[in-house]
Amino acid sequence: MLPPPDSQGGVSLNLIEAGLTAIAVAASFAWPRLGSSWFARIESTFGRLARRKGAAVAAVGLAALLIRLAILPICPIPLPFVPDDFSFLLACDTFLHGRLANPTPAMWVHFETIHVDMKPTYMSMYFPAEGLVLAAGKLLLGHPWFGVLCIDALMCAALCWMLQAWLPPTWAFVGGMIVVVRLGLFSYWINTYAGGSGLLVALGGALVLGALPRLMRTGRIRYGLLLAIGVVIMAIARPYEGLLICLPMAVALGHWAFFGKKRPSAAVLARRAALPIALVIAGIAWLGYYDYRAFGSPTTLPYTINRATYATAPYFVWQKPRPEPVYRHEDLRRFYNDKELAAFYLLRGWSGFANQVTIKVARALLFFAGFVLLPPLIMLRRVILDRRIRFLLFCQAVLMAGMVIEVFMIPHYLAAFTVIFYAIGLQAMRHLWVWEPSGAPAGRAMVRFLLTLCVLLAGLRLCIPASKLAITEWPASVWSGFWFGPLHFGEERATIESNLERAPGTHLVLVRYAPTHDSIDEWVYNGADIDGSKVVWAREMDAADNQELVHYYPNRKVWLVDPDAPQSKISPYPMPQEASSAPR
Repeated sequence: MLPPPDSQGGVSLNLIEAGLTAIAVAASFAWPRLGSSWFARIESTFGRLARRKGAAVAAVGLAALLIRLAILPICPIPLPFVPDDFSFLLACDTFLHGRLANPTPAMWVHFETIHVDMKPTYMSMYFPAEGLVLAAGKLLLGHPWFGVLCIDALMCAALCWMLQAWLPPTWAFVGGMIVVVRLGLFSYWINTYAGGSGLLVALGGALVLGALPRLMRTGRIRYGLLLAIGVVIMAIARPYEGLLICLPMAVALGHWAFFGKKRPSAAVLARRAALPIALVIAGIAWLGYYDYRAFGSPTTLPYTINRATYATAPYFVWQKPRPEPVYRHEDLRRFYNDKELAAFYLLRGWSGFANQVTIKVARALLFFAGFVLLPPLIMLRRVILDRRIRFLLFCQAVLMAGMVIEVFMIPHYLAAFTVIFYAIGLQAMRHLWVWEPSGAPAGRAMVRFLLTLCVLLAGLRLCIPASKLAITEWPASVWSGFWFGPLHFGEERATIESNLERAPGTHLVLVRYAPTHDSIDEWVYNGADIDGSKVVWAREMDAADNQELVHYYPNRKVWLVDPDAPQSKISPYPMPQEASSAPR
């Protein structure tokens, strides 16, 4: 679904990262003792903090929160600009209105848009977790994005906490700070509204995999509750990927409960499991109630109605394309039938399947590791033979099996396994740390140089607005997680809407697309209460349909917006035998 990278011009940051990584690796062999005393002092300072596990977890979470707030003048609060963003914001607005779904609008055909259901109710097609987070951010902190920011901080802290259960505390702290730098500041997970679902699912995965070994060691109910909370988060955010991580978790828990040497008695186990199980059941029951209110049945999951109404491409490789539905708008047909179906056909045949699996793996590595964190993977063979994280390797194998059978793969689909990716990478770093070819500490130097480079690259990323450096344009940029940022995305639509919000009266905006318009760049999105909105966005249709829409909104000023026009994108909309005059 993603085109080749398209840059703004200038020197590519991805190429700079690759080049500096090569230099760091070469320097570790040429000067393995460079800066050893300086590095040792820093490691000693941070090592003392890392050994205080609670303080380390708090430090990681606060670092993600405070640094992202501090760089707001350079990387401001993002504007919505992709269909997923607007769909999640519709869910947010719906929840803020005290509803789980909205009645179908009277003129709903004009409002049809990507990833939004119009029937049986008007609502986002997605699972409700991210919409609830955005609603909490708006209600408690004044803006939906602050909900994403808080989840970002919690995810980074939870990942550090999870790593403490599998790795020595110093390495867990290092892992937490790596995630802050690579995902918590500049990835699309924090810099879009749709990406917040990745943060949520990563938080759920961290809670599950952090609580699991602690629960099996101690049997304490608090770890059972944290595990249950993680399961519920994944169930109401992205249940398929959550299921992939819960299957090996259930196997491990079952083995511990029935065959483990330190297993509790049946009576104790029943008492300690009752509340966590009740929590999971309550979460799934609430999701069923949400499905009933939004989609008409407790067993009709989100996505189902929308895919059945609009999509032709299936989600899994063994499925066949659906018959093409009757589309009322050409740009919807281009999105669902051209873009998505074209991605499905790339998987046809063994060669196409193998090629796409290779691309998925490469893109996942680019998002989570970039170039700078790839060199430690030379120790992957030792990691595979390591007993410490063998269970996590098994989880990784389950993920790979679950991902290769999916047609589409975007980084937040892998979010539940974020902690596993970094745990494996950190274990590779630990093996690299003690690697001494020819008696020289080249491995230790390489780890030190690469971690330093992560920090330097983050500083370089902040220089983009004042430099000629280039960042990969959306949508290809979602795979370059370290370099993504709000920049100019979404400014044109937001500017028009802001100007109309400030203008007197109420407004109806008809959107006209050129035949070459990119269907992903969708402008027709509205809030939960369309009729009560000051600005209503609608699709231009034929003259009779447009006349009917204008008559339905008789007191609104009617505008034409052309997103593909080179200059003036908004003008009064001329109706047959009548005209709307522009406000002065």
